[in-house]
Amino acid sequence: MTRTRRLNCIIPPHLLEKLLGSDDSEVHQAALGTLLTTAGLRGERAVRASFAGAAAPANGRRTIFDCQNGRSLPLAVLARSEDGPPSVDDSVNRAFDGLGATHDFYREVLGRDSIDDRGMRLDGHVHFSANYNNAFWDGREMVFGDGDGKVFTDFTQSLDVIAHELTHGVTEHTAGLAYHNQSGALNESISDVFGSLAKQWSLKQSAEEADWLIGPEVFTPGVEADALRSMKAPGQAYDNALFGKDPQPDHMSKFVNLPDTDRGDNGGVHINSGIPNKAFYLTAVGIGGFAWETAGLIWYESLKASSVETQFQNFADTTYQKAEELFGASSNEQLAVLTAWQEVGIQISGVPAGVGRARSRTSNRAGGAGRQDGLAELTKQIGMLTSQVTALAKDVAALKGKK
Repeated sequence: MTRTRRLNCIIPPHLLEKLLGSDDSEVHQAALGTLLTTAGLRGERAVRASFAGAAAPANGRRTIFDCQNGRSLPLAVLARSEDGPPSVDDSVNRAFDGLGATHDFYREVLGRDSIDDRGMRLDGHVHFSANYNNAFWDGREMVFGDGDGKVFTDFTQSLDVIAHELTHGVTEHTAGLAYHNQSGALNESISDVFGSLAKQWSLKQSAEEADWLIGPEVFTPGVEADALRSMKAPGQAYDNALFGKDPQPDHMSKFVNLPDTDRGDNGGVHINSGIPNKAFYLTAVGIGGFAWETAGLIWYESLKASSVETQFQNFADTTYQKAEELFGASSNEQLAVLTAWQEVGIQISGVPAGVGRARSRTSNRAGGAGRQDGLAELTKQIGMLTSQVTALAKDVAALKGKK
């Protein structure tokens, strides 16, 4: 199967375009330079990828290169290898450790052998260009800018950013979600999900303890912003004079329709990802405990079962099915999935509206020794609702037959 390799950047175009209006000439120039460099790289990477053969298995070995503020990746110098000693450069070491932490997360938690599940080598390039306000995955390697020092800082400082970008590679080698509109927003959301989970796993944080923020370290201290995005509260990661208000929606009723162009963020892929992000957060906290053990497993199996043009509805239905396969019908895990998608305005296909909330209330009342009684009650409720729907369908059919 042929995969379309794209340049997947952590900083969305709408944030960089906001900086073009800055009164600070250095901030303006850094944003302009980043946008122009990224636009040029998109074409370059597409040509390069079209000639790229399959990489030989390398057991996920890491190699970090130093671009020395240049823009040519082939001219970057070796800075640290798997067998070499730590570097005196903190950026090199952070990139090396971040690639390793992400590789270990996928191997130990999900049983995946590197990005392609065949031991793909992990290459990283640091100090890319000058004042480059981004980090990206180009289908073969990770590239980190140093930031402009005024708004953005060194992108190697954020583990969830590193794991986010590498997860674009995982998606590329599984579902291959097309990078536009809903499938593209789902692509971005998947990267946020596993970027956050990699960080939670490394810190051994429960769903309740996690901050659910993506890239809290990428801003300099002078910028009033919690992070690039908040999975817990989409639309509330920042609200300042520099960027305006975080535009992410947390419900389908707020879905943002944008042009399917580079300037339109390919149909708002970094914006509408807030909807499935919120669904994952609600699922994780609804289940409780370590999110990578339950919600993360459901999402990973659902990703593998998805395809290029999978939409939000398709993915929601798949997570509900996978929750049943993994944890059982009417399990707490499946209930959490159902309720979470309903909360963001997506009704699981074939499940009567309102069932999730009714089941949730019953489950909450049925704690401890009363849990089995609660499960019996909710099963009864589902049966009654299903019977009502069936009866209604028969009535409609009968009325049509009389006409």
